[in-house]
This record gives sequence, structure tokens and C-alpha cells, in this order.
Amino acid sequence: MRASRLMSILLLLQTRDRVTAQEVARLLEVSVRTVYRDMESLSAAGIPVYGEPGHEGGYRLLGGFRTRLNGLTADEADSLFLTGLPGAAADLGLGAVVAATQLKVMSALPDELRDRAGRLAARFHLDSESWYSEHDSAPHLSAVANAVWHERRLHLRYLRWEQPQVVTRTLDPLGLVLKAGQWYLVAAVDGRVRTYRISRIIDLRVLDETACCPADFELTGYWREYLESFDRRRLRQAATLRMSPLVFDRMPEYFDPAVVQAARESAGAPDAHGWREITLPIESVDRAVPDVLRLGAGAEVLAPNELRERIAEHAGAMGRIYRA
Repeated sequence: MRASRLMSILLLLQTRDRVTAQEVARLLEVSVRTVYRDMESLSAAGIPVYGEPGHEGGYRLLGGFRTRLNGLTADEADSLFLTGLPGAAADLGLGAVVAATQLKVMSALPDELRDRAGRLAARFHLDSESWYSEHDSAPHLSAVANAVWHERRLHLRYLRWEQPQVVTRTLDPLGLVLKAGQWYLVAAVDGRVRTYRISRIIDLRVLDETACCPADFELTGYWREYLESFDRRRLRQAATLRMSPLVFDRMPEYFDPAVVQAARESAGAPDAHGWREITLPIESVDRAVPDVLRLGAGAEVLAPNELRERIAEHAGAMGRIYRA
């Protein structure tokens, strides 16, 4: 472990003009004191490491020193697909492995390509989490990922929305999906492929049994079909609204893409004032009330009557509060 860390530090020094102990500690997930000891070890081994004190100081290699110790380990090769997702890598317990992988790849590049890659990394950042949502706490993620990778069956207790809420399942894990900051397990159970939110796993046990994967299963294709079917199952009702031009144009700010697409496809021709009549897919009247209220005076519910009355009640109550 220490030898691997020393090599990572050496490669980091090769790919950057100067690094601080704090930067190294953050990248390799160790203490600053450990970095100081590692730098001393590199110097004792004959590596020309030079430390500069002060606010603008740091460590650098002298005399254009180079090494070709950049071969990837098996774990580092496995983590290549996560090098653009540091948050996901950390969730899976692979943060340090991914950092070492990036260093080795960078050190293997010619100077010009390394500079280009460095500029890209400095100017583009991928944040996979959605706005205004809390990050899922998924304490069992690492164990699930390990079972997925080593093709081991899982026995778990799971909290679901339906009754009975707590169920026990023995699963054949097929893959993991990160969607808007939430982790999902795709698994086969009783001959059917199902999806489970990792944060809702109560407890689990990895079995010493080989998981079975359907011969024709393809994770990306399954997930695309799952999202489409989820929208169909979720949006079983509809409401008819009149929308102002402004709200009609800004629908993507208020609704999911599937809802926006269906509403726009149903839109009639604008009237003399630009208002359009649309059909809005909804889960239920209860869930539609806050969604429609967000539209303010830029929308009017025409049907169903229950939703129209609920919106009128809320609008009346708000009016009484502000008039008072």
C-alpha cells in the first residue's frame, strides 16, 4: 500500500510543476503528516524532490527527472470508467484508486497532450446530482458494488412504498446505476429484472453463490426502457389547463421532461392572447395541486373539477392571508 502511494506521489510530481502537501493529502486520502514522511522517503531513495517553504511553496522534482512507473494495476484498470466521476468513485470507495489511475494516465501522455488534458480538467466539471435534492445515504453501496463486480448473490431486507413495506429478497445483482445523485441496483429476482434504490436497503448479506445473469441482458438498454415504463406507470391521470405564453415556454422549469413533451404535443393553437389549452399528465390530484400552484396566475385548471376546486380553495386562502 505504501509503495503504491509513493509511486502515485512521484507520478503526481511528474505531471505538475509544483504540488503542496495539502493537495497530495486530499488526492490520496491520507494525512498531511503522512505526505511529509513520504516525501522524506522519496528523497532518501534518491528521488530529487525539493521542498519550497512559504505561501507559494510546495514540492517539485529537480533536473527534469522522469520515471516510467505508470503501469496500471487491475483495480486501477477497473476504475478507468469512473475517472470523470470523482463523486461516484468516492461513493464506491474508489476515490484513491481513481486518483492514482488519473496520475498514471497523465504521466504516460506526451507533454503537449498532458497540458491539453490538464486544461480540460481545469475547465470542465461533471456534477451528476440534481438541484435542490439531498445526497442519498447509502451505507450498503460498497457491499452491493462488490457483489455486482464479483457476481455474488445478495440476500437483503428492503423498505418499499407498497404494503408490506419491509420485504426480504434473494437477488442476482446485474448492475448499478447512478441517476441524479441516487444509486440504484438492477437485479433479477424470480426470473424478473427489478430495480432497487440502494438507500432503502435495510440490511444485506452477500452469499457465497454465483449470481445468474440473463444471456440477453444489457444494462443501458434496460435502464432506458425502465425510465420510459416508469413514466407511463407514474402518470396515469391527466388534467386540462389553459397556459399563458410565458408559462408554456417555461414548462421545463416546472415539470419532468416526459410531462413537458406530452403537454406540448397536446397543445392547441394559441388564442388571441397567446394562451393555449394543454393536457398535463399527472400522478394524482393530490400531487398535482402543488405543481399547478407553482404556475401562479399563468395557468387555469379546466378539468378535472376536483383539481380546479382544490386550486381555487388554496388561492382563496392565500388571498385572505395577504388581504389581512
